[in-house]
Amino acid sequence: MTARELDRIVEMAWEDKTPFEAIKNQFGVSESEVIKLMRLELKESSFKRWRKRVNSGISQKHLRKRNAAISRFKSSRQKSISNNKIS
Repeated sequence: MTARELDRIVEMAWEDKTPFEAIKNQFGVSESEVIKLMRLELKESSFKRWRKRVNSGISQKHLRKRNAAISRFKSSRQKSISNNKIS
């Protein structure tokens, strides 16, 4: 995995409205692998804050917990990312 791909995975994981399934579709990285990456890439306090937010029910990181009004997971920045498999 390139540094650019790693940065994009972390960015997508940090976004509340980007589900883990989108990361899996685009990069082939499972939820548990994303959690491991986040643990390695973030400061400890940032990782704890992210995990708390993801598990709190506020986050839309899991498709089954999402508001039905959200029908897509494409980021507004997604067009500018090279090698994007979803756009």
